[in-house]
Amino acid sequence: MFIFETISNTLLYALGFYLLLNCCYLLFFSLAGHRKLNQVKQEIKSKRKFCVLIPAYKENEVVLQSALDAVQHQYSGDADIFVIADGLEPATIQQLKNFGSGVIEVQFERSTKGKALARALDTLPSDSYDVAVVLDVDNIMGKDFLEEVNHAFDSGYKVVQAHRTAKNMDTAFAFLDACNEEINNHIYRKGHSAIGMSSALIGSGMAFEFKYLKKLLAGIGETVGEDKELDFRIAKDKVKICYLNHVFVYDEKIENAQVFTQQRTRWIASQMEFLKKYAWEGIVQLFKFRNLEFFNKVVQAFLVPRVLLIGVLGLFFLSSFVIPFGPPVAFWAVLFGMLTAALLISLPGRMYKDKRLWDAILRLPYALICMCLALFMIKKAKASFMPTPHSAKAISTNGNN
Repeated sequence: MFIFETISNTLLYALGFYLLLNCCYLLFFSLAGHRKLNQVKQEIKSKRKFCVLIPAYKENEVVLQSALDAVQHQYSGDADIFVIADGLEPATIQQLKNFGSGVIEVQFERSTKGKALARALDTLPSDSYDVAVVLDVDNIMGKDFLEEVNHAFDSGYKVVQAHRTAKNMDTAFAFLDACNEEINNHIYRKGHSAIGMSSALIGSGMAFEFKYLKKLLAGIGETVGEDKELDFRIAKDKVKICYLNHVFVYDEKIENAQVFTQQRTRWIASQMEFLKKYAWEGIVQLFKFRNLEFFNKVVQAFLVPRVLLIGVLGLFFLSSFVIPFGPPVAFWAVLFGMLTAALLISLPGRMYKDKRLWDAILRLPYALICMCLALFMIKKAKASFMPTPHSAKAISTNGNN
């Protein structure tokens, strides 16, 4: 009995310490995100030539709307739009060409966004463009997007991440997903930038020096998380990622549980992939090369996904009333309070004014079940691209804070 009690106490206290680190990390950067960000210089030194890349995997309807909007986007310099067509119908390709979009056709045995981008950059002449912008097939650039990104490159940045925000919040699940997006923006982008660290990339609404992106994508392979791979490669190069909190790109949010589960499966698989790949290198980068940014990316991969973290802390809080081992009830209550505070102060004020917030909160238990299901589907994500399906949505809300 003594041995069982000792082992149980040791395991529960070790787990409690790990979860405490999770909560401390989130709360610290939640608070940091309320610091004022330094603005990029507004003097225009040059008008860079942009290529806007839109990878499209069998999304015939959505790509027509997003590509047309990109073609019509106002920029005082030169910008070319290219749809990377993977599995698009011939009629869709012809329509894209008719309204002025370039089309780069690709085909792979196993499609991934990273491979599509790499192929497109190999196709385009390296000396023709200064900056490459990456959008998802459902993304819409906000007003002055390219102008503001050009300003950031005038300030000396090689990589820029814009503020991705919801273009639709017409269901409770979509609103919940929009809240999650804004919390991510606050913690992993604004919070990090506020203390002088790099923003995390988010997969779209990203801009890179053209030749640098081509270098980053070399040998990208079949990863399901190309943005995370780029994050690690940029951190290894010690290149700072600029976050433009006031520059928006609008993104379609998940509207139902099935798509939510599919998307989270891919995200969890990506997180586990990079944790396994870079965990040891993160320690080497920290102590041998003093590369805190790279180590921080590894720490992020160690964090429990937030919806799961809510469930785990709630479970241990309730079980601590009846289990006589491990940390006391007060410990789990404090952790749950820290996590709650981190999430609440990361949510933009406009979300609290929306009555749909309470409907979204009521969907949290359902979202937790979806996350649990996603854990059992990770092998499927490794064997399949598992793209998130989209529909042609108009912007129904603005993304201003």
